[in-house]
Amino acid sequence: MCDVIDGTCDGGFRPVLTAFTENFAERGEVGAAISVTVGGVVVADLRGGCVTLAGRQAPWRPDTLVNLFSVGKGLISLLAARLAGDGRLDLDAPVARYWPEFGAAGKESVTVRQLITHQAGLPAVRRRLPPGAMLDWAAMTQALAAERPWWAPGTAHGYHVNTFGFAVGEVLRRATGRTVGALLREEIAGPLGADVRIGVPAAEHGRIADFDWPGPPPTEDDRPDLSDDELMVHNAYFNPGGLSGAGVINSAEWRAAEVPSANAHGTALGVARVYTALAAGGTLGGIRLADPDALAQASTEQVYGPDLILRRRSRFGLGFQLTQPERPMGPNPGAYGHFGAGGSVGFCDPLAQVAFGYVTNQMGPRWQNPRNRALIDAVYACL
Repeated sequence: MCDVIDGTCDGGFRPVLTAFTENFAERGEVGAAISVTVGGVVVADLRGGCVTLAGRQAPWRPDTLVNLFSVGKGLISLLAARLAGDGRLDLDAPVARYWPEFGAAGKESVTVRQLITHQAGLPAVRRRLPPGAMLDWAAMTQALAAERPWWAPGTAHGYHVNTFGFAVGEVLRRATGRTVGALLREEIAGPLGADVRIGVPAAEHGRIADFDWPGPPPTEDDRPDLSDDELMVHNAYFNPGGLSGAGVINSAEWRAAEVPSANAHGTALGVARVYTALAAGGTLGGIRLADPDALAQASTEQVYGPDLILRRRSRFGLGFQLTQPERPMGPNPGAYGHFGAGGSVGFCDPLAQVAFGYVTNQMGPRWQNPRNRALIDAVYACL
């Protein structure tokens, strides 16, 4: 049953179905789904493969959730844009205005804008955190508040791989009194009817696809053998060891917790529905997700160039990844969204009125992923 491709695809978008089928036949796909809208209309909503790793018997269903990794950063960025647009968040205020404990160890003047654009110098924690600390919100935010920057804030940017969700999420929590998961549920996903979430209640764990994480989890040991720069990169992903999901990704504890940069869950249709609203300027079916001007600012380039963590060029708006020649979201300027580890991606192209959601349950190339690349190319070949 797992070899069946199910769903719908308009006749004019058959190349998307072909590319999706070839992902399984030629590119090693295990389980995945894709949803695409054009002008607010769903033109492809496809799924295939298996949701369980042992025996690989259970097929992907319309309501199958899967870990989205950094696709969740796009959802956090939308929340920040929403709050900025309605006056609940000042992007140019010091983070310490909302989170006083953050104003320590040289971070007193770090602004919300610098934090959300990966310029704050806070991509990792130096001291080794105890195993499982990523599941403890207070432990993570207290460690970040006490941490000194790895570089002078505002002088460079480096992808805050996992700390982004905790740090920006804590600012949003201090500004609203609600966790990022609750904000997403109450102000975005619930009103819009989009099946995306950060923190999945136990009653819904039965519809989450297993994620195929290759290799053993990293050790929890200190790394005195690493230089300061090497430690920064290593700890950005693996302090504590399960920070990115290694070794814990299929556990109930991971699924239920709020680890916003790494453990958002959703369906392809849920991701595409959010970006359908963004492609239309922030409103869909009378549901207003964000002020159009705030979205325009959020999708305007803030940083572009060498990234101190990724060790390649990256381009960001206010949290959103922006299309760039090295990693395009289609051929048009102005496309924005966020990729996730394994190849999952959600983005919109306001010029073409395209919204795109692709989710998968296996790790793959993080930078140039052949599966999402084939699907994106197929969509634009149909326009």
